[in-house]
Amino acid sequence: MLNRAVALAGVGVLSCAAHADVIERFVSPDYVVTRDEAKHTRQLIHLTGKPVYFCGLNAFASWSAKLTGQSADPKTLDQLLVRAGWIQPSTLDEDAQAAITERRGGWACASAQEPFVLMHSTVDPQILASVALNESAFDGRAWPWTLNVAGQGFFFANRADAYAAIEYLLAQKRCDFDVGIMQVNWCYHASRFASPWDALAPRTNIAVAEDILNENYQKTKSVAKAVAYYHSASFGPGSAYLSRFVAHLKQIQAGL
Repeated sequence: MLNRAVALAGVGVLSCAAHADVIERFVSPDYVVTRDEAKHTRQLIHLTGKPVYFCGLNAFASWSAKLTGQSADPKTLDQLLVRAGWIQPSTLDEDAQAAITERRGGWACASAQEPFVLMHSTVDPQILASVALNESAFDGRAWPWTLNVAGQGFFFANRADAYAAIEYLLAQKRCDFDVGIMQVNWCYHASRFASPWDALAPRTNIAVAEDILNENYQKTKSVAKAVAYYHSASFGPGSAYLSRFVAHLKQIQAGL
């Protein structure tokens, strides 16, 4: 929601007349100047959430210029900025999760580990990011709308398309596929999710992967084996997987 309307030019605090206000300009992702054309007044409005500055303010200014003159609806402007990737809300709802992992707006310039910094709970985000790059890398970043079906990877443009593919596979009585940003296997782990749609949610998918990695660690008492076993407990495939993981970890630690 919009809050803290602050008057400009010393005219006092103004009420937010959304039906009459239009956007004049953005000062930053969290501050917008609106204009009431009927009353010839302006106000500075603070949007809730944290600005996403990974790409710098100029990138945001270029994007936001297209909104000049459009309605400054206080019920929708906040969420528009979240979906577009310029504001991080205090609670990462599904719009925010999609924006972060799809690298929209300011998230386009964030590091490969940033989604995992924000959405991890029990496993080091560098470990999670490195596993994810093994599993769902697309253009150097982990992609959330990914399926691997019997060893063949598929990248979808959005969550709805990935979900439709899962529904098709399930209708064919198949479970031999991996789901989401962490590529969790459906045959083995479907019971960990509330639904196929839920399995695609980045934060949920990451949480399940954390559970699996933690369980592997409890069995092996080894971080390396916990990572290798995420793919396979067999020495050959597990070792190859671990080698790729280490290469990704070095890239992340180097800030690449």
